Amino acid sequence: MTAPAFERSPAPRGPVVRGLSAGGFTIDGETYQAALLTPEGARAWQDAPPLAELIPAHVETVLALDPQPEFLILGTGAHQAFPPRAFVRALEERGIGVEAMDSRAAARTWGILRAEERWIVAALLPL
Repeated sequence: MTAPAFERSPAPRGPVVRGLSAGGFTIDGETYQAALLTPEGARAWQDAPPLAELIPAHVETVLALDPQPEFLILGTGAHQAFPPRAFVRALEERGIGVEAMDSRAAARTWGILRAEERWIVAALLPL
């Protein structure tokens, strides 16, 4: 009987979150307090607002992806919280869903869904 052969699938394109700490997110060797992620790359989220003040303009750079992302994974910080309803409604009107969860869960979810090659974006508020 021949043993099965296993092959590793190629890694999906885009940034990989490799670590989480109070200092931030380690993504492809860089540490970010807050981050915006697309399948094409990661960048520091310099103007990350408090969750209660979040508006679509704060995440426009990732929403402008072509083709449009399926949805935004929103890391809400150290604890799960709900974003402003107006923010969610504005994105849904554009056909972009919003999945809110604490930032640790959002970072893990990013990795799982990118491994499935889902066309998504993420905004991770500081831990």
